[in-house]
Amino acid sequence: MRHVPSFRRLFLHNRLFYRLKTQIVSLPFPKTLLRKSLATAGLFLFAFFMGNLAAYGVTYFSGPRDHIPAGSSQTISPQPPLLSASNEGNWGLSFQQEGKPPVANASMDYLKQFNAYYAQDTDEKILYLTFDAGYENGNTEAILDALKKHGAPATFFLVGNYLETSPELVKRMVAEGHNVGNHTFHHPDMSKIATKESFEKELTDLENLFQQTTGQQMKKYYRPPQGKYSEANLQMAKDMGYKTFFWSLAYVDWYEDKQPTKEEAFGKLLTRVHPGAIILLHSTSKTNGQILDELLTKWEEMGYCFASLDDLVSRQP
Repeated sequence: MRHVPSFRRLFLHNRLFYRLKTQIVSLPFPKTLLRKSLATAGLFLFAFFMGNLAAYGVTYFSGPRDHIPAGSSQTISPQPPLLSASNEGNWGLSFQQEGKPPVANASMDYLKQFNAYYAQDTDEKILYLTFDAGYENGNTEAILDALKKHGAPATFFLVGNYLETSPELVKRMVAEGHNVGNHTFHHPDMSKIATKESFEKELTDLENLFQQTTGQQMKKYYRPPQGKYSEANLQMAKDMGYKTFFWSLAYVDWYEDKQPTKEEAFGKLLTRVHPGAIILLHSTSKTNGQILDELLTKWEEMGYCFASLDDLVSRQP
């Protein structure tokens, strides 16, 4: 635990100044020297007092925030700085105010140069639903049913395994008006792929499989696996005509053997929702399959509506 100076201690420093002043006055110094001594001592103690007060404020207001990194676990991490540039590596968020967008480790303005997004800068109560799907375990049908009931469009970011093993579900996604985005063929750490050829192959192999499966061209929407990225990756995706989508709202829903309860899910997803949010949920989550209908209803009761990532892109200047 960090040491925080108390106001009581600061008060004692003031009393120390008073005692010092009394002692100096009682000494047989010339008046001029006395005044100079008092002035010097006063300035020193005033600076010391203000320094401690500032330290108290910094310590109090920069405590840890609830922080969700983009990898495979949830941790508590210090609040990241507001950045106009990027912290390459893992996508991460710091939630600081209910109903407001979180602070991310790359700003919206920084991401724009790469045709990349993590939320929409708006006061309109619009939500953009996205699902990451690495494999199928029986929950996607319930998710699609809930989306259809609410007329809510979504984007499913798929990998090669999903297309190979669940082609009928992919066809249903397309038939019901949802976008299918590129989550790479093998789901590697793309930030470690340095060559343009290797990067392109991960995306084009999935594009080809999607076309073989559905007879349609894949939407040029890309999500880095686990949110791991580099500036070079973002530029490569842009050069291929892709738009990259991170997210501004997610929760730990991907452990099959450690699924959150409904109350835990609502505790995160209802309090952290905000206008213009790009929401990331995993279709492998049993909890998501069970609660999505009720969750969408609760968001609607809060005044939110749902839109496609196509709408977000078209709104950009």
